[in-house]
Amino acid sequence: MPDPTTEQLRSLISRLTLDEKVSLLTGRDSWTMQAMPSIGLRSIVMSDGPAGVRGPRWDERSPSCNFPSPTAVAASWDRNRVRSVGRGLGSEARRKQVDVVLAPTINIQRSPYGGRHFEAFSEDPLLTSELATEYVSGIQEHGVAATVKHYVANDSETDRFIVDVRVDERALREVYLLAFESPIVNGGSWLVMSAYNSINGATASENPLLTTPLSDEWGFDGAVVSDWTAVRSLDSARHPQDIVMPGPGGPWGERLVVAVRSGEISVDLIDRKVLRILRLAARVGALAGFEADRTAEPSTEREVRGIARAAAADGMVLMRNDGILPLGTPTRVAVIGEGAAVARTQGGGSATVVPASVVSPLEGIRARWPQATVEWSRGSVVQSGLAELAPGSYRTPDGEPGLLVRYLDEDGSEMGRDVREASSLVWFDGASIATAAAVVEFAFEYDVRDISGTLSLGVGGLSDFEVVANGETVARGELRTAPGDDRATAVLSPPFTDVAVPVTGATVDLVVRFRPVPGGIPDSLALKVGLPPVTTDAGTLIDDAVRVATEADVAIIVVGTSSEVESEGFDRSSLSLPGAQDELVRAVAAANPRTIVVVNSGAPVTLPWRDEVAAVIASWFPGQEFGDALADVLSGDVEPGGRLPVTWPGHEHEIPVTDVTPRNGRLEYREGIHVGYRAWLRSGIPPAYPFGHGLGYTEWVLSELEVEDRYPERRMVSAVIDNVGTRAGKAVVQFYLSRADASEVDRPTRWLAWFDAVHLQAGDSTRVDVELPWRRFAHWEDGGWHVEPGEYRVMVGFSATDLVLSTTVTVPAAPPATAVLEAATASSGA
Repeated sequence: MPDPTTEQLRSLISRLTLDEKVSLLTGRDSWTMQAMPSIGLRSIVMSDGPAGVRGPRWDERSPSCNFPSPTAVAASWDRNRVRSVGRGLGSEARRKQVDVVLAPTINIQRSPYGGRHFEAFSEDPLLTSELATEYVSGIQEHGVAATVKHYVANDSETDRFIVDVRVDERALREVYLLAFESPIVNGGSWLVMSAYNSINGATASENPLLTTPLSDEWGFDGAVVSDWTAVRSLDSARHPQDIVMPGPGGPWGERLVVAVRSGEISVDLIDRKVLRILRLAARVGALAGFEADRTAEPSTEREVRGIARAAAADGMVLMRNDGILPLGTPTRVAVIGEGAAVARTQGGGSATVVPASVVSPLEGIRARWPQATVEWSRGSVVQSGLAELAPGSYRTPDGEPGLLVRYLDEDGSEMGRDVREASSLVWFDGASIATAAAVVEFAFEYDVRDISGTLSLGVGGLSDFEVVANGETVARGELRTAPGDDRATAVLSPPFTDVAVPVTGATVDLVVRFRPVPGGIPDSLALKVGLPPVTTDAGTLIDDAVRVATEADVAIIVVGTSSEVESEGFDRSSLSLPGAQDELVRAVAAANPRTIVVVNSGAPVTLPWRDEVAAVIASWFPGQEFGDALADVLSGDVEPGGRLPVTWPGHEHEIPVTDVTPRNGRLEYREGIHVGYRAWLRSGIPPAYPFGHGLGYTEWVLSELEVEDRYPERRMVSAVIDNVGTRAGKAVVQFYLSRADASEVDRPTRWLAWFDAVHLQAGDSTRVDVELPWRRFAHWEDGGWHVEPGEYRVMVGFSATDLVLSTTVTVPAAPPATAVLEAATASSGA
């Protein structure tokens, strides 16, 4: 019998006309859904994630907590940590009156060249699936919907709107769909986002995968929302695609009404979509008579910042430590790198949020060691776009802090004005006065007391522009994107140029007029004034860094990527650090052997100097609390909790999966199930740092690996772990499986079967018990899950290549494993 809630929702649907039903299926604007007051339905508000909740506004007037990016969160390998981040996001969503967080991104990091690598969890489907389940659960504890995306095989950016991904059924099931399964089956995600790409010839919003396995195997009863503009046809309404975003346009609307009235499309299909939308509304409290399904209380701002700081430290991976860490009490510290002073906390693209404040590594180090002399040197230039003008360096013509922004009509009349305390402005929330204006004008007085001769001013935006300085026009021009550029990139990373502005006094009065032109996302606009990259000779910058390092007890270098290297909208062409950063590290390490390198990137980069420095830490994109979290780890106040969720290569030519560029519209996943560390193990080439690797500040010993035939449908595996060091710490115990005898099935060399984050005091030990269901041993064949009987090797250790114990287990012939994922369970004394 249908549950009472479904019957109530169907009763509401019966009161709607066909036109009203169809109107609910397309968004009201860029970020909200249609309301229907006659049945008590208010508009549902959506917002991008996953490194924060942006909310209806994307600017400094409505700041968001910037959490670590998903790869940094996944590096914790800690289910409790990930759930806490989910709770923090849910709390932020409630604060911003957001009903739906468009996260998590749980696509597989198939290749390190993927542009949105930083926005996904891992190269491994089990690790991705387990952690995404906790992330979803944490968000939804607040009665806020999580959205697992992008369903499915949306793993790179080149031609992302039109690419047809060709992947065999086994790889699709065992790798790409597996990542989505548990967040839906066990996490109960209320939304799924269909992707832009096609899978095996059918676009994601019209793909049979929306039915099988999503609905009929996994029992998904939520709604399917499209990626923005991904629904392209009326025919998609025949499929379980429920919501078209953004609105109010799109391919459905009146055309769909006509198709239903003519009998071309069944009204039952429309009712099914509306039912799922109303079920979503009931769950988030957007429907009269239904309270939001929430079990958690909102957190304070201080608590949310604490969640972000703890998650950042727990995701930092100590990849190398030659005894230098944790630091003691240095008296003189050299802090080197552009990113040390101007922190890069997040990747580029639609996931970007605007935090109220950011703690840079330089600030965090100075705060942690106030007694030390801390000197900064730029060292190299990483920035490749425009840096925002420093707060306090500009005022409106009336003397207020900020820019005066005027919106002008075609005849020059003023449509409205704002005072903005940021010099990089984005309108991405649908039709607005900015997107309606013919000209957008920035007027401000800029402090140039530290500049002599000429100010190099950067202006950016898809537009024609004019720059006026002290009443004189100094530049006119046009800014355009290259043909074929991603339309989202045109908005989120707009083209820019440098303008030479004469400087004759302490301030200069500037007016920058932008006349936007088409080419980006409709009803969206990004305009910037700022400072272009420093043009100082690389050798001069390195020489200064060497000078500072030579005089210090310890040198801490922050290297990393820029938003022009890692972002939504394009894939990476190289894994080398941009600029002269490799040369910088080598020069500083030669001058001071006590050199620590912090790698501030969202994805792997090559580190040709890794054996020449005392320590290497992967900080990823660690969010707004970067500096304090880094200082926590460097000092030893907090354990570096991270383990690599992705393999780091030694050399680019050794990477086994590199192809992210479609050919003739197709991207072939020829590697099949051999993705990530599986591909590395198969190649026999050792990477720089393997999947699962990460060091800490104590020592661990594993022992007593045992396997029991406790139940006919699963195996019990356990091992004892001892903290034999001198301080408390964290270990991630990793269980892998492989075939121990001959197999008729192509299997990975080994595959992750379970993991557990263990926290122990010095001298303590615990037994980690894991029940592995048959699905951990199964492979996909002939339309179902099958267990090949025979001997399997069970291995336990600290990375995919550091496996210290192993044993074998006999798995008998078994019936096809259930199509629904059985959750493995684990327990420990931790």
